[in-house]
Amino acid sequence: MMSMTLIATAEQAPPEIMTAAALIEFAQPEADHIIAYGDDPLQYGELRLPDGEGPFPVVVFMHGGCWMSEYDIAHSRKLTDAFAREGIAVWSLEYRRIGDPGGAWPGTFDDIEAGFAHLSELMGRFALDPNQVILAGHSAGGHLALWMAQRIEEQQSANMIRPRGVLGLAPAPDLEYLFEQGACGNAAGLLMGGSPEEYPERYAYGSVANRIPQSTPQIAIIGKFDETWRPVGVRYANAASGMGAPIKVIDAPEAGHFELIDPDSTTWPLVLGAARELLGGTERVD
Repeated sequence: MMSMTLIATAEQAPPEIMTAAALIEFAQPEADHIIAYGDDPLQYGELRLPDGEGPFPVVVFMHGGCWMSEYDIAHSRKLTDAFAREGIAVWSLEYRRIGDPGGAWPGTFDDIEAGFAHLSELMGRFALDPNQVILAGHSAGGHLALWMAQRIEEQQSANMIRPRGVLGLAPAPDLEYLFEQGACGNAAGLLMGGSPEEYPERYAYGSVANRIPQSTPQIAIIGKFDETWRPVGVRYANAASGMGAPIKVIDAPEAGHFELIDPDSTTWPLVLGAARELLGGTERVD
């Protein structure tokens, strides 16, 4: 996969760029199945299946929201439902976050790993294709998707599902940089329980900037007008490219931060196309 670098721009965002307030109006279609992957009430996933017999390609999705408890899986349902309507099954993970009992370090990371591992059990129950699986996430969820890819690269289990790639939608994988910037109310510091100086071993484990996936293809889609999160995405993309990681960057020309998760936006074809590319060029299965 072609490597590509970006240079951040400082253009003025046009007035029509979507804000977080718009998420309140997002549709929340019900999932086909809500399945626990652990004992905590927040350790569950929403499984969405396309029409047809399958087996279906799968997106394992992690929602964003600065890793904070205020932002749950609800705002991502419009996007995950759109994938299913395009013939791609979705295993969308809820997880313990900052402010939740057991959330932040290390519970958030443990939940993502357990939620992904549970996909192996779903393969035996539903018409899912284990050879067509990708990880995906938006914002903080993009960090978790990339982190999970690196965890999988480190593990040698023959029974573990190996994703074909990672789709990062405005990913925020560099926790040290986010801590320095104090982004989202110092969310990185709250996630990790302190600063990189206080907990270097935590950041070495949890920040993807220190553990860039080297063999898993990655596509990062970054909004041209995403003033807050574009810099960290660009920083990561340049670092990954510089290390020779298989990363492709798509500059979304009409997007801020939230258009990337709105299938009614002009950015949706870029998102769907990137997912299909990582899945191996799959088209809708009916």
